[in-house]
Amino acid sequence: MTVRKGKTLAVTIQEHMAIDVCPGPIRPIRQISAYFPRLSPTSPGRTGDVSGGGLLSPLLAAGGGGGLLSAMSSVDTSIEVDSCDSDDNTSLGTLEFDLLYDRATSSLHCTVLKAKGLKPMDFNGLADPYVKLHLLPGACKANKLKTKTVRNTLNPVWNETLTYCGITEEDMYRKTLRVSVCDEDKLTHNEFIGESRVALRRVKPDQTKHFNICLEHPPPLPSPTAMSTALRGISCYLRETEQQRSLEERGRLLLCLQYVPPADDGEGAGERARGGLCVGVKRCAHLAAMDVNGFSDPYVKTYLKPDVQKKSKHKTAVIKKTLNPEFNEEFFYEISFSELAAKTLEVTVWDYDLGKSNDFIGGVSLGCHSQGDTLQHWIDCLKNKGKKVERWHTLTNELPGSTSQE
Repeated sequence: MTVRKGKTLAVTIQEHMAIDVCPGPIRPIRQISAYFPRLSPTSPGRTGDVSGGGLLSPLLAAGGGGGLLSAMSSVDTSIEVDSCDSDDNTSLGTLEFDLLYDRATSSLHCTVLKAKGLKPMDFNGLADPYVKLHLLPGACKANKLKTKTVRNTLNPVWNETLTYCGITEEDMYRKTLRVSVCDEDKLTHNEFIGESRVALRRVKPDQTKHFNICLEHPPPLPSPTAMSTALRGISCYLRETEQQRSLEERGRLLLCLQYVPPADDGEGAGERARGGLCVGVKRCAHLAAMDVNGFSDPYVKTYLKPDVQKKSKHKTAVIKKTLNPEFNEEFFYEISFSELAAKTLEVTVWDYDLGKSNDFIGGVSLGCHSQGDTLQHWIDCLKNKGKKVERWHTLTNELPGSTSQE
């Protein structure tokens, strides 16, 4: 401001504009929707004077005093809560699929049938949809299954069956199947359309259950406050998990055991003439990832202990870059039935690493001193001579009386 001696107070144009534009504290800019409020049935403005005219003037909104501004704030809140055109109420489409749990083979079959009314994701108003399956909780890459992609449609038909192997009845009780529909983009990353989650306990063994569900948005991520609280307790969590590492699940292994009785009258010449134990390593499922690429290079070793001469080691081929390898290899141990009763079969799964020591993934021990399913498998093998007995086993990161280093 400029003041000259002997003259009245003079104000420049710039100063005058500054005074008029900034008469007080800066207030937030009103949205256009503030001039046309939509009040909820429970809002006090429905019966008050704020919406009496059905239309608010910009002058009233700007100069109506603090009471009117507070009333407008409540109007904004009701708009966010009760608006009908938010993304949460937008239909993402529906998906039909069947679930069947085969108890005999410990496998879960998901037949993805079709989808209807999917949300458009491309510029042409269509999408290139496919379906992904995940078992929760569990490693993403270890149990991800995926259908083929159907191009340029919002009503795709797949009729494709995806199968999970090594699913026990305990898994059916505690795991959840996440079914996601995504749009495939060749030039950019694939886009998420919607998902649904099904608790597997809803599926009865050996009975097909049909689902026709509406796709939903994924659950919201935890808030930063909740994450901070979780991080504060990370040390306690690590101490608890350290004590439970011996029971940590590292994947599944399908084993086939058969005791071959001695051949009569010299028949069946060869190494199996005296009889022995035939161990079939069929496949693994949902193995723990040991490499930086999220996969492993697994192979399996078998021992029949006690092994004083260290001649009982057998080893499968290495299957590269997979968490669900198929081996289909058999190993034979020439041993009498009386000696076998005092033996323990140790099966371990390893990740092959070139130029350094291999990583231990998990293992299982079968014998008369085992417990649970492993003991039952061993007993069934000894009781049913000449018969192949297959069973899935859960791998743990420790074995009784063994080390986790090769």
